[in-house]
Amino acid sequence: MVEACRNQPLDGRLDARPGLTMTPAPAAERLSLRAADDAVEALGAALGIALPTRPGASARADGLAALHLGPDEWLVIADSGSDLAARLPDGALYSAVDVSHRNTALILEGAKAQAVLNSGCPRDLSIAAFPIGACARTILAKCEIVLLREEESRFRVECWRSFSDYVWKYCLDSAKSA
Repeated sequence: MVEACRNQPLDGRLDARPGLTMTPAPAAERLSLRAADDAVEALGAALGIALPTRPGASARADGLAALHLGPDEWLVIADSGSDLAARLPDGALYSAVDVSHRNTALILEGAKAQAVLNSGCPRDLSIAAFPIGACARTILAKCEIVLLREEESRFRVECWRSFSDYVWKYCLDSAKSA
């Protein structure tokens, strides 16, 4: 039996310049999770992370990140090989869709990362308005993204694989004037 291997569309890319480093994020598992309030605690316990209950907040624990994107929606990101779906409990009412093959991510880090993102993102990404741990579904240029501020000058940009080349090149172009 041959095991399928996921190609990472940004593999081998790296851009480092004064004030900004762009790298592809490592391969990851991703679940788009929808659940009512009464299922959140059980789902979090099963996954091994307390799901945040305020939209725009995130939580991290043991190689997992849970991003609360809306009133009943989370994006759960884990190291590749974590088998998130196998952890989900029986008996709770929820929807979980594996979007690992749909998404990819890049990491922007450095003093210019915020300016590069703000060149095409309408959100206020200042540290006061978008603090460490903040997340949002938003737009970068013409692409829908999920943005997570991991550290003061480090952002994770989740996007659909089919848009990843465009997002990468947009950020490179924006970095020239940042």
